[in-house]
Amino acid sequence: MWNICIIGAGKIGSTIATLLAASPHYKVTLADQHAEALQKAGAEGLATMQIAVDDPAALTPRLTGFDAVISAAPFFLTPVIAEAARNADAHYFDLTEDVAGTARVRDLAQEAGTVLMPQCGLAPGFVGMVGAHLAAQFDTLETLSLRVGALPLYPTNALKYNLTWSTDGLINEYLNPCEALVGGQRVSLAPLEDLEGFALDGVDYECFNTSGGLGTLGETLEGKVRRVSYRTIRYPGHRDILRLLLTGLGLERRRDLLKDIFEHALPRTDQDVVVVFCTATGMIDGALREVSFLNKSLSAEVAGKHWSAIQITTAAGVCGVLDMVRSGHLPGRGFIGQEQVDLAAFLKTEFGRYYLPGQVTPLPTPSPRPRSSHGTLQAAE
Repeated sequence: MWNICIIGAGKIGSTIATLLAASPHYKVTLADQHAEALQKAGAEGLATMQIAVDDPAALTPRLTGFDAVISAAPFFLTPVIAEAARNADAHYFDLTEDVAGTARVRDLAQEAGTVLMPQCGLAPGFVGMVGAHLAAQFDTLETLSLRVGALPLYPTNALKYNLTWSTDGLINEYLNPCEALVGGQRVSLAPLEDLEGFALDGVDYECFNTSGGLGTLGETLEGKVRRVSYRTIRYPGHRDILRLLLTGLGLERRRDLLKDIFEHALPRTDQDVVVVFCTATGMIDGALREVSFLNKSLSAEVAGKHWSAIQITTAAGVCGVLDMVRSGHLPGRGFIGQEQVDLAAFLKTEFGRYYLPGQVTPLPTPSPRPRSSHGTLQAAE
């Protein structure tokens, strides 16, 4: 049985703790710097630990003895927690979409005797596995479009949006530069640009550039594919209102005020849907082909409690890859990117199965064909 420390007792951290505690393979401790955040978890029978997370030297001894540490803390704490976990000789996993934080984790992994695996949630995370799996269908990959959205089932306000996860993370996505591949080279694009409209199952959506969702997949595919993009899905009209708020009213320079507005004007909801819609084009057996993957996940009851779709999909992402490291299906040390995870193997884990009830398109299976010199992602096969 692995001993796991989850840092961050918020919505996602609590969901991760619930999923792992229900498994016979894990013993769970939920940690946070705020005692009040731990009271509910303690009342529900989870082991808890109050810690300070601002100093890796002080945090390291608190993490010693754990097999793995999962950070469900805000993205700006990633470097501190990752360094402390590595120094404590524990495997490290997080959910960050922050590019700078991921770069720091990669640097730390160079000297680590354990796994350091960032970006293990939904996007980045699960969507990187899907992208790699789609890429493996092709002899030569031309384009890869990754689109993900966590949306209210019943949009009622002008933004057609409710808060479903971290407000800091949401603002980070809307304001930071967006990585993409254009002409086979990594480039930085402006957020909120490249607006695209589409419809699925009779519902209209839009999507646009946001930061962080591509993870390390862009680096892996550089020079092997003409164009790769990541965009966030919203209901039509959302992007234009955001541009008014951020650019027209100058709130891009006032993140604190923007956060306050979002948290006081947009109610939270557990009645949500997570949409993953990815499309790849390229050459298969001499013909230009297109392959798509569509998954919809809804809120559900897990372990006797109701959880939102974004909580379930995010928690299942990190729990699934943790389980693959424990079982030896992933390397036991060093940096691991999401594109190294075999999607079919992930979905067979006790946590990856939470994606399956919402799957609406059959999962494409790579055929065992040899790859040309321009083929993609050998590790994804």
